[in-house]
Amino acid sequence: MSTKHGGSGGAIVNVSSGASRLGSPNELHRLRRIEGCARHHDHGLAKEVAQEGIRVNAVRAGHVYTGLHASGGEPDRVERVKHLVAMKRGGQPEEIACAILWLLSEEASFTTGAFLDVAGGN
Repeated sequence: MSTKHGGSGGAIVNVSSGASRLGSPNELHRLRRIEGCARHHDHGLAKEVAQEGIRVNAVRAGHVYTGLHASGGEPDRVERVKHLVAMKRGGQPEEIACAILWLLSEEASFTTGAFLDVAGGN
C-alpha cells in the first residue's frame, strides 16, 4: 500500500466503539481501556504513514442492532439503552458501513487521523 515501497497508497478504517469515548458504567469497562490504547495507535499510525499515501481513520459505532449483543448474553441490549442516545434509537449496521465507505472513498481524500462517531448524537 505504501507509495514509498511501490504501492499506490490507500486507506485504513478501524472500527471501534463509542464506549471508548463515552464509557459504560458497570458495562463494558474493560473495553474502554483497550479502545483507549487503540485510539492512540490510530492517531500515531495516521501521522506515520500519511507521507506514504496512506490514510488511517476510525469509526466509533454507537449502539447498533447486531448479533454481538446476543452472543454477549443480552440480545435486547440496544432496546434497553436506546433512551440514552440523543436520537432515541439504535443504529443499523448499514449506517456504520456507509461511514466506513465514505472514509475509504476519494471524497475523504484529505481526512486522516480522524475518529468519526456514528452513534446517534452521543
